[in-house]
Amino acid sequence: MTSALKALPMPLVLVSPSLDIVAGNDAFGRAWAPAGMPVDMLDLIYKDDHGKLSLAVRRVLEENKDQVLEARFMIGGPPRWSRMSLTPVPLSSEDTGCVLLAPTDAEREKAAQLELEERETRWNNALVSSDLGVWDHNNALRRKYYSNTWRKIRGLAPEDPLAASKEEWLQKVHPDDRDRVLEAMERQSDGDPDYAIFEYREQHKDGHWVWIECRGACVERDANGAALRIIGTDTDITERKAAEAEFLRLSRRLEMALEISGVGVFEADFDSGVTEWDERMFAIYGLQGSGIIEIGGLWESLLHPDDKERVIDNVFRNREHEAPFADEYRVILRGGTECTIRSYSKCFVDTDGHRKMVGANWDITQDVLLRRELERAKLLAEARSAELEAAHGRVEHIALHDHLTSLPNRRYFEDVLEAASPIEHSKVAVLHIDLDRFKQINDTLGHLAGDHVLRVVAERLKGCVKAHDFVARIGGDEFVVICTDTGSARMLSNLAQRIIKEIGKPLTYESNTCRVGASIGIASADAGTSARQLLSNADIALYRAKSRGRNCHEFFSQSALQEITSAKHLSDDILRALEAREFVPFYQLQFDAKSLAVVGVETLVRWAHQDGRLLPPDSFLPMAEELGIVADIDAVVLETALADARRWRGMGFSIPKISVNVSYRRLSDPTLLKKLEKLSIPPGTLAFELLESIFLDECDGETLERLAQLRQLGIELEVDDFGSGHASIISLLKVSPHALKIDRELIKRIPQSRKQQKLISSIIDIGKSLGIKVIAEGVETNEHVRLLQQLGCDVLQGYALAKPTPFDGIVDVLTMRRLAELRE
Repeated sequence: MTSALKALPMPLVLVSPSLDIVAGNDAFGRAWAPAGMPVDMLDLIYKDDHGKLSLAVRRVLEENKDQVLEARFMIGGPPRWSRMSLTPVPLSSEDTGCVLLAPTDAEREKAAQLELEERETRWNNALVSSDLGVWDHNNALRRKYYSNTWRKIRGLAPEDPLAASKEEWLQKVHPDDRDRVLEAMERQSDGDPDYAIFEYREQHKDGHWVWIECRGACVERDANGAALRIIGTDTDITERKAAEAEFLRLSRRLEMALEISGVGVFEADFDSGVTEWDERMFAIYGLQGSGIIEIGGLWESLLHPDDKERVIDNVFRNREHEAPFADEYRVILRGGTECTIRSYSKCFVDTDGHRKMVGANWDITQDVLLRRELERAKLLAEARSAELEAAHGRVEHIALHDHLTSLPNRRYFEDVLEAASPIEHSKVAVLHIDLDRFKQINDTLGHLAGDHVLRVVAERLKGCVKAHDFVARIGGDEFVVICTDTGSARMLSNLAQRIIKEIGKPLTYESNTCRVGASIGIASADAGTSARQLLSNADIALYRAKSRGRNCHEFFSQSALQEITSAKHLSDDILRALEAREFVPFYQLQFDAKSLAVVGVETLVRWAHQDGRLLPPDSFLPMAEELGIVADIDAVVLETALADARRWRGMGFSIPKISVNVSYRRLSDPTLLKKLEKLSIPPGTLAFELLESIFLDECDGETLERLAQLRQLGIELEVDDFGSGHASIISLLKVSPHALKIDRELIKRIPQSRKQQKLISSIIDIGKSLGIKVIAEGVETNEHVRLLQQLGCDVLQGYALAKPTPFDGIVDVLTMRRLAELRE
């Protein structure tokens, strides 16, 4: 086989299933391996074509039939295209054999193919970007084609039906245009060049009229010259026609204004050395006619000697600038009359590259104010066109960029992310960055400082990423980075750490040192992941990073998704439960420390879930706080508790006071007082428990005013969890509560600790000195009761005396106490 191979004149090479070269003749070596025959066929093939060759060899051997493959050889210089015939060659009955490759040069053919594809692509792109509606009337085949753009011009969707006949279609044409359109179509079919383009109005699907420019030509005729095929394009020129109409209106107005005012217009061509004057220019200078005069001739000769040098210098000084300029000078007419001329000129370069100046002159000798006003109107009209064109670019930039940092905005980011969605052989990653402690800077140093921080962060972010990575600000203190060809997870982690380190560096604003951190969520994806899903995954990872304590990064994972999903289900369930009024009050009785008579009841919230479970507050309050509905739960509990208190009184039971917890958000509700007034609460029967850690040392003036208003309504105030380390004597004086509740952790150890007993005694003494009742919660044993009575505590609450129970449980306890009293 090898000797026969070498004897053949065409390039041939025999390769094994693993693409090792078994043998190759001299013709192959000269044409395709001039540097020497390698061991592995892949050493000769361009790396992007390795997979194709491996697959083709495997299929030839598996299917035992020839195949043809296009692949590129690397033989020095750029890759060289070849067309290879692959033929299976069995070596023995016991193996899979080899494959004989016969490559031929396909470089020129491939180049021609690629050039054709490029031209077709360029033509298709040109049609799409030009907004041309393509149509094709093939009378020979009785087929008509209309592109999607053609339909879009008329407001039609691809599936909308078209007119069934020419007569039906003509009903959509403006009545004033129908006869002209029919004639134009007929003349266009005949090949009349004057009708290759015509304009008409057609009714849009929504009812308004669309101006259409129709371009068409007959591309095929029969033996008698009749049109067999006509192809053309339609263009929506509605805006252009409106602009033309507006231009004509302004032109007529300007021409009339010029005519009435006597303003003369000129245009000077510095390259050709001539100036064109209209009739009014000649009249202003006391001459007749209109036409061309030479630069350096007539006009300069009429200038007043005292103004001539200054005026000419002004023209040449401004000829290189395109900003308009004005001048005022005197001229001596041929009759000796002196007149004052006001001129307004503007230099520009025309499409031929000639430096020109256009301007206007008018005689201001008698009526200068009127002439100036007219000239300003003219200049505004001229400037409007240029300004609209310049504004278009500015609007486009503003629409896609953040005004503060000049980074791409969310709209731009979404477009880029959609375009960068993972495709074969590539990867895309999104880093979602949220600044930590940024709100504190805004709150303490103001929004100008915050803006400065955002600009600095934007620059630092751009300095951390590669040139082809994409950085955007998508809102507030949120930024994103899109990385393509991301490599390993370690590389992304290193990038995130670099960003965190750079953003965390201190910066200065007006002598104030500012520090912010960054939490980063990272999501990467292979082919098939949508842009929307990729961003959602990055958001989930960011949530995990912030929940970990911020200033760190997290990768998206399925466990993170599950955590978010569970939190979402819980939040939905809590919102549903609020609507279904599943949050119910439980009550724990409070007792006079000396007599153990019932003096009140504390209202505690529970979740009576629809599945039958009774859930404690710690299972739902943290999520309710995130949802901002703790105040709503407080309101439901308060309303139910007040109703239960009325029922107890109706049953003859005396509970002097009920206490309910109130959240800071609930207290901040501006409608709270009005809502409480409508409840008609008897004074002294309701107390609001204020959590010490929230209400005391951080109480502002507005909060103190709200507390005073509550006291005026007869609602008592109690400080909950007192002694947990947040409050001070000064804060107690500010709030002036009716009672304070000693934290249960302080009560818990008093039977074993003399030190704790002394601490409790001190708190009770402070309360008595300030006229504040002291309530001990967490009273779990009889020993607790005895010691607290000795220490002088006012009210006791805890499991040793009564456990939290629903409405009916309170009824049972109070009934038993009443029966016991009767027996005594």
